[in-house]
Amino acid sequence: MKYKLSRLYALLLCSLLLLGLLQGCGTQKEISKSGFYFDTIIKIQLYGTSDETYINECFKLAEKYENLFSNTIEDSDVSRINESAGEFVTVDPETIALIETGISYGELSQGKFDITIGNLSELWNISEIAKNTNNSDNKVDASVLPSEEEVLSLLSHVDYKNIVIQNDQVKLTDPDAKLDLGGIAKGYIADKMKEYLTEAGITSGFINLGGNVLTLGEKSNGSGYNIGIQRPFSQTGESIVSVQVKDMSVVSSGVYERYYRIDDTLYHHILDTTTGYPYENELYEVTIISKSSVDGDALSTTCFALGLEKGMELIESLPDTEAIFITSDEEIHTTSGIGEEIGITYY
Repeated sequence: MKYKLSRLYALLLCSLLLLGLLQGCGTQKEISKSGFYFDTIIKIQLYGTSDETYINECFKLAEKYENLFSNTIEDSDVSRINESAGEFVTVDPETIALIETGISYGELSQGKFDITIGNLSELWNISEIAKNTNNSDNKVDASVLPSEEEVLSLLSHVDYKNIVIQNDQVKLTDPDAKLDLGGIAKGYIADKMKEYLTEAGITSGFINLGGNVLTLGEKSNGSGYNIGIQRPFSQTGESIVSVQVKDMSVVSSGVYERYYRIDDTLYHHILDTTTGYPYENELYEVTIISKSSVDGDALSTTCFALGLEKGMELIESLPDTEAIFITSDEEIHTTSGIGEEIGITYY
């Protein structure tokens, strides 16, 4: 809720430019609506219906899950776990499910993806600082940087193995650890919205949760959706490539999403769990195309953390999953299914 109004409009414009989904859909009925959840603008567009009820129900789901998973809402499940001083807290089964997903990706990535990074993320405070800059380059004063001592102190408490789940209860064995489910929550929520819509008989449309895009089925003419992937640091949201997908999720993680600059150094929100500092690995962006949005969410961060070579190796080992990596020279690297199973257009 702390966005400046101009930034809200800019974000909505970028979302619309990102998608390019609407052309030639061919259905007579459609409904579209935007809302503000998870500190970002979300948009849902459905084809074959003009009934707002379906989107309103999706927004109710957004509110429900925000109240469970947010670490800034005082009485959310995550906040109660974080404030429990190492004691067990009874939480919703869906909170358990999402935490278990986070743990599984912690294991898959050997700790490069870690949902106990909350205190370290708060220390860097990248998102808030970036939002409050008043220049196009996001340049800030060096006084905002945390000290090395502070970083290393909080880094010592980042370890997903400190999470203990017992039936419907969760605790952090390290009372100074803090959960942050921001790396997977939007993907989980998008999947749940799609599940509801599918059960309600909606078979065509898209869900865009601030850049996490999940498509339902295909267009009425049988074609796929054309989804643009943003050119890093573009002020207008222009696409560097677009992919053609049916019934798939497209999720991107990149240094351009939340960042600030001090002199010639860029500090972004994807933190290295081995150093406590933002990654410096010559990557600008990773996009994951997969069936599940929560998997795309976790994998986009995981692959960014692994870097180009190891990230490509991971995706090639997974079924029904493809990736696009954009390096700092704006070179585009794709896994083997891009251009084969998944169509791509270069700009």
